[in-house]
Amino acid sequence: MAKPPDFYDTVVLGGGAAGLMCAAVAGAGGKRVLVFEHNEVIGRKIEISGGGRCNFTNLGAEPECYISDNPDFCRSALARYTPWDFIALVEKHGIAYHEKTLGQQFCDGRSREIIAMLLAECTAAGVEIRCGARVLKVEKTERFRVELATGEAIDCETLVVATGGLSFPKLGATDFGYRIARQFGIRITELKPGLVPLTFDSREQPLTALAGVALPVVARAGDSAFNEAMLVTHRGLSGPAILQVSSYWRKGEAVEIDLWPEPGLEAMLQAGRDARREWTPLLAESWPRRWAEKWVSREAPDKPLERCRNTDLADFAKRVHAWRLVPAGTEGYPKAEVTVGGVDTRELSPKTMESRSVRGLFFIGEVVDVTGWLGGYNFQWAWASAAAAGSALAGQ
Repeated sequence: MAKPPDFYDTVVLGGGAAGLMCAAVAGAGGKRVLVFEHNEVIGRKIEISGGGRCNFTNLGAEPECYISDNPDFCRSALARYTPWDFIALVEKHGIAYHEKTLGQQFCDGRSREIIAMLLAECTAAGVEIRCGARVLKVEKTERFRVELATGEAIDCETLVVATGGLSFPKLGATDFGYRIARQFGIRITELKPGLVPLTFDSREQPLTALAGVALPVVARAGDSAFNEAMLVTHRGLSGPAILQVSSYWRKGEAVEIDLWPEPGLEAMLQAGRDARREWTPLLAESWPRRWAEKWVSREAPDKPLERCRNTDLADFAKRVHAWRLVPAGTEGYPKAEVTVGGVDTRELSPKTMESRSVRGLFFIGEVVDVTGWLGGYNFQWAWASAAAAGSALAGQ
């Protein structure tokens, strides 16, 4: 006779940031919770974040910093679990941290401290975690049943999908969460890599010779602009400004880059002309010299600076302030930090993350169509959406 399935109040699929947070909150509310993680260890994406120091939140995490087909959806969860709430948890566990630029909060030590904190919270809440657990199938009759590759079956009253997106497949990312959604008739919005380097088309390909050169810029895609650094790579462009606009960019569209964000370029060129300066040495006082040389060779008038008219200098400045390029594409999910798109938020409750059509089924974190900016915003969405679902599961 087959062994009857074990029963839990809640099963969480995914042992990443959102899954562990949700499990801890639900467990602390008295629920019997089991977490399945298909990797052999939990929190692999947490571990590599922020260069290994985990940029665990951002003080500026507001709804306007997130991309979604349904922009207002994230407001409720972000308002009820703020960056300061997570910082209080970090301080409770004695983790030293510091603020970098633009509100980003980093561990002084390593990302493993955040993982250890989440594990401690789960342990205190009586949460069971199983790694290396390959889920084959999910079904629902009166309850949910989760079937594993081992042949084991688990029954639960509620199921939380915290499986993440498609970014970083080398860390075990899969489309399993999207498949579960589709199985239950829940729509998925268009998916694409986000926070990802852009690649050059054939016209811009010669710039790859400048790989490693970085400079401050304002990069624009559509109505969104970011004033941060740009980095030239062997395939195209990266750096914070480019990663940010990549989430807004659509194939075939142009990206516009202001290569001189500070005012006064035209006046500086006129002063340099009057002082009989040369193009490259003058521009190299503000730009990396290799970039100055390349930009002068391809964009400057074919005559010495001292012979240029004001209209020549104005035209050159215009091209510097508005370099328009149409990227060939992106470096894809292997280099993407997030997945843009996901479970359609119109199908979920903004207060609880529960499916409107399938009672007891919850979606949280990156699998949902809410994507944050670079710099701790996506972690804050993970914590906030997880806290919303966990509190609902605990009946709070």
